[in-house]
Amino acid sequence: VFTFGSVPLKTYLPDGDIDLTAFSNNQNLKDTWASEVRDTLENEEKNENAEFHVKEVQYIQAEVKLIKCLVENIVVDISFNQLGGLCTLCFLEEVDHLINQNHLFKRSVILIKAWCYYESRILGAHHGLISTYALETLVLYIFHVYNTFAGPLEVLYRFLEFFSNFDWENFCVSLWGPVNITSLPDVTGNEPQRLCTYNINIK
Repeated sequence: VFTFGSVPLKTYLPDGDIDLTAFSNNQNLKDTWASEVRDTLENEEKNENAEFHVKEVQYIQAEVKLIKCLVENIVVDISFNQLGGLCTLCFLEEVDHLINQNHLFKRSVILIKAWCYYESRILGAHHGLISTYALETLVLYIFHVYNTFAGPLEVLYRFLEFFSNFDWENFCVSLWGPVNITSLPDVTGNEPQRLCTYNINIK
């Protein structure tokens, strides 16, 4: 079991969650272990003498199986066999090491995350808002555009100045710079087919 995301990166906010991913070489477990972990957590939820209080266990059976729960009122997300989060963690650690300046990148991420979450209320992918990964990409791009900063406050200033004037109608941002939206593949979904039709008469 490995942690990834903002906790091991040390860029978490007080209201942040903990991301875990579990790996196994046992092929027989891969189809069942998410259910087994859920069952274990649900048993802990019922256990009044449990060391940690677990509640609101949810099992999301999407392409990536995910278990969400609260442990001591902290949101915990558990995924299985997912390397993406760990790769991102390693990449951001390397970026922070490269920029250096007493962890300027990490300190800037914390400040900008706090502003986005507490002041502007635009951070929170589970609410349809900007994700932490997207925010980190934007911060990385600011470091790419401006080479030197006096500290995290200047990074925040440059972040707000740059992206408040950005042409969001026509462009998105990658690590390499603005990308014209028209150059992106069309990922528009189709309307789901209706299996049956109801006629409702209201008198």
